[in-house]
Amino acid sequence: MERGGVLLESKSSPINLGGEMHQLRLLGHLCGGAVSVEYQGVRAEWGGHKAVLAATSKFLGGVFLNEKGMDGPRGGVFLNEVQVADFAWGGEFVYTAKVEVEEGGVQRMLEIAEKLKGGDLSETCFQLKKQMLESVLLELQNFSESGGSEEESATQPSILGGAKAAAVAEAERAGGGLNPSDSPGGRPRGGMSPEMPATKSKEGG
Repeated sequence: MERGGVLLESKSSPINLGGEMHQLRLLGHLCGGAVSVEYQGVRAEWGGHKAVLAATSKFLGGVFLNEKGMDGPRGGVFLNEVQVADFAWGGEFVYTAKVEVEEGGVQRMLEIAEKLKGGDLSETCFQLKKQMLESVLLELQNFSESGGSEEESATQPSILGGAKAAAVAEAERAGGGLNPSDSPGGRPRGGMSPEMPATKSKEGG
């Protein structure tokens, strides 16, 4: 009697693979994709594996796939008006699926992710912004319901007023609301094009 097949599945393998690829990148081994970023005169080059970058960014994937025959086996991409630290954070996220950024950097990371068409990073940033906004709104609601003491009313309104203004501004920037069905790719972004405004492939390589 013939038996059915069995499934071999590792939960840790994708994590281990990403970690090993990250170590190879840090050592500069087997990297073929170079991305140069420049912001206000500060320029730096970031190296990674073309396959990893192409798999995590549709924009970079398109550039790398179209350069075949033009730039040879090693090519590069130039991104203008992208902060070096922001791109490095994005690159770390691509390889490790996590990165610690300053609170104000989440919006910039979201914008970079959307320009590069990086779905996982874009969704992660959007969800984090949503949680941050919900947390501020919950604090405002709790403060409003408790009424606060006279001492608190002398100090808290200015703090919470600023937080509320920030929350409203964030909601407006996110497209006028936080409908759970909204997705990063589907909401309006103030007319921002998904393409990088000043991107081009490097000559030679």
